[in-house]
Amino acid sequence: MTVTAAGPLPTAPYDVAVVGAGVVGCAIARELARRPRLRIALVEAQDDIGQGTSKANTAILHTGFDATPGTLEARLVREGYTRLGAYAAETGIPVERVGALLVAWDEEQLAALPRLAEKAERNACHDTALLGPAELYAREPHLGPGALGALHVPGESIICPWTTTLAYATQAVRAGADLHLNTAVREVSPSDGHLLTTSRGTLRARHLVNAAGLHADTLDRALGHEDFTVTPRRGQLLVYDKLARPLVRHILLPVPTALGKGVLVAPTVHGNVLLGPTAEDLRDKQATGSTADGLAALRDKGRRVLPALLQEEVTAVYAGLRAATGHEDYRITAHPGQAYVTVGGIRSTGLTASQAIAAHVTGLLAAGGLDLGPVREPEPVTMPNLGEAFPRPYQRPDLIAADPEYGTLVCHCERVSRGEIRDALASTVPPRSLEGLRRRTRARAGRCQGFYCGAAVRELFERGTRP
Repeated sequence: MTVTAAGPLPTAPYDVAVVGAGVVGCAIARELARRPRLRIALVEAQDDIGQGTSKANTAILHTGFDATPGTLEARLVREGYTRLGAYAAETGIPVERVGALLVAWDEEQLAALPRLAEKAERNACHDTALLGPAELYAREPHLGPGALGALHVPGESIICPWTTTLAYATQAVRAGADLHLNTAVREVSPSDGHLLTTSRGTLRARHLVNAAGLHADTLDRALGHEDFTVTPRRGQLLVYDKLARPLVRHILLPVPTALGKGVLVAPTVHGNVLLGPTAEDLRDKQATGSTADGLAALRDKGRRVLPALLQEEVTAVYAGLRAATGHEDYRITAHPGQAYVTVGGIRSTGLTASQAIAAHVTGLLAAGGLDLGPVREPEPVTMPNLGEAFPRPYQRPDLIAADPEYGTLVCHCERVSRGEIRDALASTVPPRSLEGLRRRTRARAGRCQGFYCGAAVRELFERGTRP
């Protein structure tokens, strides 16, 4: 039940080591930590959880309406949607059920909508509806001219992906799992299970789960498997200021292609509007920079969908890499003879499916010889709710009366108080950088991007992280 980022690793073997502390790896660690008999290690190469694909996605809680029917992904997304929806309500993770509209801009796309509705039915999504132009524009009056119709998927929702990952990790650590940060796995060899050579020394585990995201194929090959190759697919996104939020009521989706769901316009639970992502297949698994051409292409597509959005101010630009594999399904495979499970090819739906993936992987480990032992439910957690549609601490007189620090704002753009920053720095899985603090509190994430509050936030961070 520790979080470490430096120093030697424990010498005693773990029952299971989970490599990769993204949303899926953290969900698996949390699920395994429900078995108090097991000793669990969650191993992450970077200095914080959720530093890879998990921090740079489109933050949508998917119904799975457009998944390929009969695939493992379709089943796990459907199950995960229900699980995560309930979990978010329990833990305070912000979710807004805004619904989605797949907008047809030509006759070919319009003809595809009934097929997508049939696909949704096969995926147990029974509440979709075809809309004509009049109803579409009544729902989205700022939509660009020329739309011919849409498919309405009311269950599609927006969620905070950072808080979800943090909630999983918090419960895993509190239930007894060890989180080892700054621990890059460099080599794996058999030794009464697995001997992991890492940047912080060696670590032993009887069973191994590979949830390494973009690097899952590298670890898989180190264990003798050639099941898939990860091609990093870059998605660049534009984040528009909160003043743009009244322009859009739903997640606006294009009719999907083989490369993915395409460029969307979507509100966020934090009150902004997203435009993106691009879909650029690259070789470099570190290429998270934005490009002028990519951002220009997004603006061109956004101009057709929501012309007024282009007149609003851009608050931030970011890019994430998705683990594309060329396969239509997740690459989740058990290798019982090696006491090893691969969890690869988890695309943007992995956030939604995370808890269902965790349950599935735990079942594979049990089938491969892991004695899970009895279940003990983790202690409930209440996460800071960063949603714009939900009460924040500065709006709660009861909190401020009990602790005036919640009434002292530091970041005025995002209305973040000193109390929230203090709580984040003292939490179970605290931030180790200003970026980590931003993801936990929204400090420096607003319109001024830290221009006004940056010095004060840094001073609080440095004071709160001194030995």
